[in-house]
Amino acid sequence: MNALEPGYISLYRSGELERRVRSLEARLAECDICPRECGVNRLDGKLGKCNSGLLPIVSSYCAHHGEEPALSGSWGSGTIFFGNCNMRCVYCQNYQISQSPELQNGNEVSTRALAERMLYLQDELHCHNINLVTPSHFVPQIVRALVEAVPMGLRLPLVYNTSSYDSVKTLKELDGIISIYLADIRYASNESGRKYSRVRHYADYARAAIIKMQRQVGDLIMDRDGIAQKGLIIRHLILPNGIAGSEDSLRWLVEEVSPRVAVSIMSQYYPTHRAYKYKELNRKILPQEYQEVVDIAERLGIENGWLQGMASTQSYRPDFTDEEPFVKEKGGRRK
Repeated sequence: MNALEPGYISLYRSGELERRVRSLEARLAECDICPRECGVNRLDGKLGKCNSGLLPIVSSYCAHHGEEPALSGSWGSGTIFFGNCNMRCVYCQNYQISQSPELQNGNEVSTRALAERMLYLQDELHCHNINLVTPSHFVPQIVRALVEAVPMGLRLPLVYNTSSYDSVKTLKELDGIISIYLADIRYASNESGRKYSRVRHYADYARAAIIKMQRQVGDLIMDRDGIAQKGLIIRHLILPNGIAGSEDSLRWLVEEVSPRVAVSIMSQYYPTHRAYKYKELNRKILPQEYQEVVDIAERLGIENGWLQGMASTQSYRPDFTDEEPFVKEKGGRRK
């Protein structure tokens, strides 16, 4: 199929994109952009629980070739890594970016500069999409940058790459703006979210957010070259000792989200940051733990997505050089 025009372009032409961003920016005065709803005035530069004020923080941006194949393709995913995070995962592999505000708050940029980075990824690096990593606490700033980028020629689909600790109220404003949701389903229980990521009601918020995402973009649609154009992709990171609640989460996806949901099963867990303080997290996953989750996915009839493979656990990086699709190109069962 031919490439789909991102919905944000028509929203810009109609003036709706400007209306959305004004609504979002107004909420920064008593910030409720993410589920923490900390109520600080970020318009005045005060820091919320995400350790971020008014300006977006960009840690890095690049053509990323280690995402799922439908995102990386041959030219790479145009990845923008935002600094800080609204979660505090004790095993975070990017904790220098997500949990070290003393390192990140010097990376503040204007929304104009953020727009220019989007255009650089599109025009200079020829990426397939703009991949917004950890965007939940910077949604107003991202949409403002988009208002500036569209008249400059931005036309790539936007990927919202999130932990899923997102506000449904905020996601509502992204309807028609985001083409592809790349969403984690980290835990099946709220207690695990509290203990290992320091957030309240993770499972409840994540599930509500994922349902909202699915209603906005539907199942994954790819072009004739296998590049994602629109839809939902769920990432599930296998954790040691069943902490992720894999069977519960995968069953919920199939029964409550879509039987055609695209799932990326990730095996690169490595005990870094503060994981050493938790005996149950202080090791890599075992081959049998990986195989158990793969078997669950097959038993539930999940046929769309990717398996990372145990080989990738040796590199401790979230890349998909060893990826294996759940299905063959023409729809056959996984080998």
